[in-house]
Amino acid sequence: MNNSLITSDPSLKRDFIAFLSECIYERRVSQIQRVLESRTRYITVVLEDIYQSQNASAVLRTCDCLGLQDIHIIEDKHCFNVNPQVVLGSNKWLTIKKYKNDSNNSIKAMESLRNEGYRIVATSPHTKEVSLEHFDLHKGKVALFFGTELSGLSKSVLSNADEFISIPMYGFTESFNISVSAAIVLYSLIKKLRDSDILYQLSTDEKENLLLLWLKATTKKWEMMEKRFLLEKNIESLKKY
Repeated sequence: MNNSLITSDPSLKRDFIAFLSECIYERRVSQIQRVLESRTRYITVVLEDIYQSQNASAVLRTCDCLGLQDIHIIEDKHCFNVNPQVVLGSNKWLTIKKYKNDSNNSIKAMESLRNEGYRIVATSPHTKEVSLEHFDLHKGKVALFFGTELSGLSKSVLSNADEFISIPMYGFTESFNISVSAAIVLYSLIKKLRDSDILYQLSTDEKENLLLLWLKATTKKWEMMEKRFLLEKNIESLKKY
Protein backbone atom coordinates (compact mmCIF):
# COMPACT_ATOMS: atom_id res chain seq x y z
CA MET A 1 0.00 0.00 0.00
CA ASN A 2 1.52 3.30 -1.13
CA ASN A 3 1.47 6.10 1.45
CA SER A 4 0.19 8.52 -1.23
CA LEU A 5 -3.16 6.77 -0.70
CA ILE A 6 -3.42 8.50 2.66
CA THR A 7 -4.07 11.85 1.03
CA SER A 8 -6.01 10.51 -1.96
CA ASP A 9 -8.36 8.26 0.04
CA PRO A 10 -10.63 10.35 2.36
CA SER A 11 -11.45 7.40 4.61
CA LEU A 12 -7.81 6.38 4.98
CA LYS A 13 -6.81 9.99 5.62
CA ARG A 14 -9.32 10.29 8.47
CA ASP A 15 -8.10 7.00 9.95
CA PHE A 16 -4.52 8.22 9.88
CA ILE A 17 -5.55 11.53 11.47
CA ALA A 18 -7.19 9.56 14.28
CA PHE A 19 -4.09 7.36 14.54
CA LEU A 20 -1.75 10.34 14.90
CA SER A 21 -4.11 12.16 17.27
CA GLU A 22 -3.84 9.29 19.73
CA CYS A 23 -0.08 9.82 19.90
CA ILE A 24 -0.30 13.51 20.86
CA TYR A 25 -1.40 15.19 24.07
CA GLU A 26 -5.14 15.79 23.99
CA ARG A 27 -4.74 19.49 24.79
CA ARG A 28 -2.43 19.88 21.79
CA VAL A 29 -4.93 18.23 19.45
CA SER A 30 -7.67 20.46 20.86
CA GLN A 31 -5.52 23.54 20.23
CA ILE A 32 -4.90 22.50 16.63
CA GLN A 33 -8.61 21.94 16.03
CA ARG A 34 -9.46 25.30 17.61
CA VAL A 35 -6.95 27.11 15.40
CA LEU A 36 -8.34 25.35 12.31
CA GLU A 37 -11.80 26.75 13.00
CA SER A 38 -10.40 30.29 12.77
CA ARG A 39 -8.13 29.75 9.76
CA THR A 40 -9.00 31.58 6.55
CA ARG A 41 -7.96 31.86 2.92
CA TYR A 42 -10.40 34.67 2.21
CA ILE A 43 -7.53 37.10 2.75
CA THR A 44 -4.03 36.22 1.62
CA VAL A 45 -0.74 38.11 1.71
CA VAL A 46 1.78 38.61 -1.08
CA LEU A 47 5.29 39.89 -0.26
CA GLU A 48 7.08 41.28 -3.30
CA ASP A 49 10.86 41.03 -3.28
CA ILE A 50 11.22 41.70 0.45
CA TYR A 51 14.90 41.40 1.38
CA GLN A 52 14.84 42.35 5.09
CA SER A 53 14.56 38.91 6.74
CA GLN A 54 13.59 40.37 10.11
CA ASN A 55 10.66 42.34 8.73
CA ALA A 56 9.53 39.58 6.37
CA SER A 57 9.62 37.04 9.19
CA ALA A 58 7.58 39.38 11.38
CA VAL A 59 4.89 39.44 8.69
CA LEU A 60 4.73 35.63 8.70
CA ARG A 61 4.34 35.64 12.46
CA THR A 62 1.55 38.22 12.23
CA CYS A 63 -0.27 36.17 9.58
CA ASP A 64 -0.22 33.07 11.76
CA CYS A 65 -1.38 34.98 14.83
CA LEU A 66 -4.30 36.50 12.92
CA GLY A 67 -5.37 33.22 11.31
CA LEU A 68 -4.27 33.68 7.69
CA GLN A 69 -3.14 30.46 6.05
CA ASP A 70 -1.55 31.30 2.69
CA ILE A 71 1.47 33.52 2.09
CA HIS A 72 2.84 34.22 -1.39
CA ILE A 73 6.49 35.19 -1.81
CA ILE A 74 7.77 36.91 -4.96
CA GLU A 75 11.53 36.62 -5.42
CA ASP A 76 13.09 38.75 -8.14
CA LYS A 77 16.33 40.41 -7.07
CA HIS A 78 16.22 39.12 -3.51
CA CYS A 79 15.73 35.70 -1.93
CA PHE A 80 13.29 35.42 0.92
CA ASN A 81 15.05 34.39 4.13
CA VAL A 82 13.35 33.47 7.40
CA ASN A 83 14.80 34.75 10.67
CA PRO A 84 14.21 31.95 13.23
CA GLN A 85 14.44 34.32 16.18
CA VAL A 86 11.65 36.48 14.76
CA VAL A 87 9.35 33.95 13.12
CA LEU A 88 9.41 31.65 16.20
CA GLY A 89 8.30 28.61 14.22
CA SER A 90 5.14 30.25 12.87
CA ASN A 91 6.18 29.48 9.28
CA LYS A 92 5.64 25.73 9.79
CA TRP A 93 1.90 26.35 10.27
CA LEU A 94 1.57 28.43 7.10
CA THR A 95 1.22 27.47 3.45
CA ILE A 96 3.97 29.37 1.64
CA LYS A 97 4.11 29.59 -2.15
CA LYS A 98 7.09 31.14 -3.94
CA TYR A 99 7.30 32.73 -7.38
CA LYS A 100 10.88 32.95 -8.64
CA ASN A 101 11.35 31.19 -11.98
CA ASP A 102 9.63 33.55 -14.42
CA SER A 103 10.84 36.67 -16.20
CA ASN A 104 8.13 38.62 -14.35
CA ASN A 105 7.25 36.80 -11.15
CA SER A 106 4.83 39.49 -10.02
CA ILE A 107 2.68 39.09 -13.14
CA LYS A 108 2.75 35.32 -12.67
CA ALA A 109 1.61 35.68 -9.06
CA MET A 110 -1.23 38.01 -10.01
CA GLU A 111 -2.41 35.69 -12.77
CA SER A 112 -2.34 32.70 -10.43
CA LEU A 113 -4.26 34.54 -7.70
CA ARG A 114 -6.86 35.89 -10.11
CA ASN A 115 -7.45 32.34 -11.34
CA GLU A 116 -8.22 31.45 -7.73
CA GLY A 117 -10.79 34.24 -7.52
CA TYR A 118 -8.73 36.86 -5.67
CA ARG A 119 -8.89 40.62 -6.14
CA ILE A 120 -5.39 42.07 -6.50
CA VAL A 121 -5.09 44.83 -3.89
CA ALA A 122 -1.96 46.97 -3.69
CA THR A 123 -1.12 48.48 -0.31
CA SER A 124 0.21 51.77 -1.57
CA PRO A 125 -0.70 55.46 -1.62
CA HIS A 126 -2.43 55.97 -4.96
CA THR A 127 -4.87 58.36 -6.58
CA LYS A 128 -7.59 55.69 -6.50
CA GLU A 129 -6.84 54.20 -3.08
CA VAL A 130 -9.53 53.39 -0.51
CA SER A 131 -8.77 54.02 3.14
CA LEU A 132 -8.48 50.99 5.36
CA GLU A 133 -11.70 51.69 7.24
CA HIS A 134 -13.76 51.93 4.04
CA PHE A 135 -12.39 48.88 2.25
CA ASP A 136 -15.20 46.53 1.16
CA LEU A 137 -14.55 42.86 1.93
CA HIS A 138 -17.92 41.73 0.57
CA LYS A 139 -16.73 42.19 -3.02
CA GLY A 140 -14.71 38.97 -2.86
CA LYS A 141 -11.49 37.35 -1.73
CA VAL A 142 -8.49 39.63 -1.26
CA ALA A 143 -4.80 39.24 -2.11
CA LEU A 144 -2.90 42.03 -0.35
CA PHE A 145 0.40 42.99 -1.98
CA PHE A 146 3.16 44.51 0.17
CA GLY A 147 6.40 45.90 -1.27
CA THR A 148 9.78 46.90 0.04
CA GLU A 149 10.21 49.85 2.38
CA LEU A 150 12.69 51.53 0.06
CA SER A 151 10.87 51.41 -3.27
CA GLY A 152 7.42 50.02 -2.48
CA LEU A 153 5.60 47.82 -4.97
CA SER A 154 6.84 47.35 -8.53
CA LYS A 155 5.32 49.05 -11.56
CA SER A 156 4.00 45.64 -12.64
CA VAL A 157 1.83 45.39 -9.54
CA LEU A 158 0.79 49.05 -9.48
CA SER A 159 -0.19 48.92 -13.15
CA ASN A 160 -2.18 45.72 -12.87
CA ALA A 161 -3.78 45.92 -9.43
CA ASP A 162 -7.57 45.86 -9.23
CA GLU A 163 -7.73 48.11 -6.18
CA PHE A 164 -5.54 50.15 -3.86
CA ILE A 165 -5.68 50.46 -0.10
CA SER A 166 -3.93 52.92 2.20
CA ILE A 167 -3.37 53.49 5.90
CA PRO A 168 -4.24 56.99 7.13
CA MET A 169 -1.07 58.94 7.91
CA TYR A 170 -0.85 61.95 10.23
CA GLY A 171 2.89 62.60 10.51
CA PHE A 172 5.79 63.73 8.33
CA THR A 173 7.10 60.24 7.54
CA GLU A 174 5.63 58.83 4.31
CA SER A 175 5.31 55.18 5.26
CA PHE A 176 5.32 52.62 8.05
CA ASN A 177 7.87 49.85 8.47
CA ILE A 178 6.68 46.91 6.28
CA SER A 179 5.97 44.64 9.24
CA VAL A 180 4.05 47.39 11.03
CA SER A 181 2.11 48.24 7.88
CA ALA A 182 1.13 44.60 7.38
CA ALA A 183 0.10 44.24 11.01
CA ILE A 184 -2.14 47.31 10.89
CA VAL A 185 -3.82 46.36 7.60
CA LEU A 186 -4.28 42.70 8.46
CA TYR A 187 -5.57 43.28 11.99
CA SER A 188 -8.11 45.79 10.73
CA LEU A 189 -9.36 43.63 7.86
CA ILE A 190 -9.40 40.38 9.83
CA LYS A 191 -11.47 42.01 12.57
CA LYS A 192 -13.86 43.37 9.97
CA LEU A 193 -14.02 39.95 8.30
CA ARG A 194 -14.78 38.08 11.52
CA ASP A 195 -17.47 40.61 12.45
CA SER A 196 -19.14 40.22 9.06
CA ASP A 197 -21.55 37.63 7.62
CA ILE A 198 -18.93 36.47 5.09
CA LEU A 199 -18.21 32.74 5.07
CA TYR A 200 -14.46 32.97 5.49
CA GLN A 201 -13.65 29.62 7.13
CA LEU A 202 -11.92 26.76 5.39
CA SER A 203 -13.88 23.92 3.81
CA THR A 204 -14.07 20.55 5.54
CA ASP A 205 -11.57 19.06 3.10
CA GLU A 206 -9.14 21.96 3.58
CA LYS A 207 -9.37 21.55 7.35
CA GLU A 208 -8.65 17.83 7.13
CA ASN A 209 -5.64 18.36 4.87
CA LEU A 210 -4.20 21.00 7.20
CA LEU A 211 -4.98 18.92 10.27
CA LEU A 212 -2.95 16.07 8.82
CA LEU A 213 -0.03 18.37 7.99
CA TRP A 214 -0.09 19.98 11.43
CA LEU A 215 -0.28 16.65 13.23
CA LYS A 216 2.79 15.56 11.28
CA ALA A 217 4.55 18.80 12.22
CA THR A 218 3.73 18.10 15.88
CA THR A 219 4.64 14.41 15.91
CA LYS A 220 8.24 13.23 16.23
CA LYS A 221 9.18 10.48 13.75
CA TRP A 222 5.82 10.68 12.03
CA GLU A 223 7.30 8.93 8.97
CA MET A 224 7.95 5.83 11.08
CA MET A 225 4.43 6.01 12.47
CA GLU A 226 3.03 6.35 8.97
CA LYS A 227 4.80 3.15 7.92
CA ARG A 228 3.40 1.39 10.98
CA PHE A 229 -0.10 2.65 10.19
CA LEU A 230 0.10 1.48 6.59
CA LEU A 231 1.45 -1.89 7.64
CA GLU A 232 -1.43 -2.37 10.07
CA LYS A 233 -3.92 -1.34 7.39
CA ASN A 234 -2.36 -3.76 4.95
CA ILE A 235 -2.64 -6.58 7.47
CA GLU A 236 -6.27 -5.68 8.13
CA SER A 237 -7.05 -5.78 4.43
CA LEU A 238 -5.41 -9.21 4.12
CA LYS A 239 -7.56 -10.57 6.96
CA LYS A 240 -10.69 -9.87 4.92
CA TYR A 241 -9.72 -12.49 2.35
